Amino acid sequence: MKRMLITGFSGFVSRHFLNYLVENNLSYEVLGVDVNLPKFAMEDYAPTLAMSFEQVNLLDKEAVEDMIATFRPDYILHLASFSSVAYSWQHPADCFMNNTSIFLNVTEALRKHDLCDCRLLSVGSSEEYGDVKKEELPLQEDMPLVPVNPYAVARVSQEMMAKVLADSFGMQIMLTRSFNHMGPFQDERFVIPSFVRRILDIAESGAKSGEIETGDTSIVRDFVDVRDVVRAYYRLLLDGKAGEVYNICGEKGVSLAEVVDQIADIVGVSVTTRVNPDFVRPGDNQVVIGSAEKIRQDIGWTAEIPLRQTLMDMIGHMCA
Repeated sequence: MKRMLITGFSGFVSRHFLNYLVENNLSYEVLGVDVNLPKFAMEDYAPTLAMSFEQVNLLDKEAVEDMIATFRPDYILHLASFSSVAYSWQHPADCFMNNTSIFLNVTEALRKHDLCDCRLLSVGSSEEYGDVKKEELPLQEDMPLVPVNPYAVARVSQEMMAKVLADSFGMQIMLTRSFNHMGPFQDERFVIPSFVRRILDIAESGAKSGEIETGDTSIVRDFVDVRDVVRAYYRLLLDGKAGEVYNICGEKGVSLAEVVDQIADIVGVSVTTRVNPDFVRPGDNQVVIGSAEKIRQDIGWTAEIPLRQTLMDMIGHMCA
């Protein structure tokens, strides 16, 4: 049985990735690694997956080396990161050092223990593109990167190092620029689940209408369901080209105001928004829409789940 290491194991993307493996009867020995304990029962994934978990801080270089030398993975899905743009503005050095150092610790351990053939998926972000002009849309992988927030700078650095390792040492590293993804189990600190929670609170109070505080709801994002994302991650782990970067996106732009309206419509309430200046991020990209042509050509992936279905499933999960 092939061995798969998943960093950032306790997060919502990992949970959906595990669901994908089980739903498609894909058997692996899985080692999950995270600083936080998982909130889901690992035994639920048996017998398809032989699961184990280690609570490891990936900043601990020796612990990472010991773990990789012992487990000797065939595949690594590297999800671990500080992934909040808002957090990166508050703690820029912490975000940069964490996201770049944990990636380097993992890849250096692979090199040290002669595991350069291990296929590693390095997850990046559409934030790397920066604030582009509308005429430059849709965003394509060969465009210049002009990051405008500390989180994006860290992701660009991780991507550049991954390319160096792939080109210079023949490491089997595939890279993504993953666009805004969402779905059930996502932390309510993120914008769309926070909208869902607050609009549900209005409905559950018995009111027919209400107001929520937001940032700039005019900004447009390319949303993609996390279940489509993990399908792409799995396919890239197996069939992606080493050293290549892939957009994972839905190829459609939707404003945050439209998302609020859709959630309110599904829930059955009327919602108005009021901008809280504290929620407006400096230099936020106004319009982000990607092209999935490259990943479609290389592995035949395209996003399938419509936004409304994603929102309905998130609402259903929060109501359960």
